[in-house]
Amino acid sequence: MLMTELLITTVARAIIAEAEHLTALDQAIGDGDHGLNMKRGMEAVLAELPKLAGKPPGEVLKAVGMLLVMKVGGASGPLFGTLAMEMGKALPSEPGRADLAQAFAAAVAGVAARGKSEQGQKTMLDVLIPASQALSAGKSAAEIKVTALAAADATMPLKATRGRASFLGDRSIGHMDPGSRSSALIIATICDHVGDAA
Repeated sequence: MLMTELLITTVARAIIAEAEHLTALDQAIGDGDHGLNMKRGMEAVLAELPKLAGKPPGEVLKAVGMLLVMKVGGASGPLFGTLAMEMGKALPSEPGRADLAQAFAAAVAGVAARGKSEQGQKTMLDVLIPASQALSAGKSAAEIKVTALAAADATMPLKATRGRASFLGDRSIGHMDPGSRSSALIIATICDHVGDAA
């Protein structure tokens, strides 16, 4: 199995394994279905992945993004789908670390544009932006993982001003943003498997 397919498989399994926790996080400040929706999307990705075998990384990511848009409900589908599709568009066929950093930054910008959001609003951007900055700054995979996980924890004291959690106002304070947790889990899983080889 090629690295891209292996990474996507590993990420999908990690999200599926964490589905109940993600749903519990969303039950506190959202629709309560984030984990179930992400699990459905990742199961669709795993089912489709064999058909994408051998394709360039960018093509695989674009296809994964389309699946997430179609299969993941709520706002999460378009946002996580955009992340994958925009990264796929920006990746060359044989990406190096600088290519990854540029592609990830472009993908994060795409998510911000899609969600009309910015850092500090208790969304997945609160993890994606610092992780992207750490990657661009040449941090190690271990450092990027720590950055992402800490950034998800740091959403707890924030008051949501975007997304469904914003309807709760001050009652959103004290809860981790589920999209941030999913983003951190994806980044941490990739860092664990890629290491500093990228």
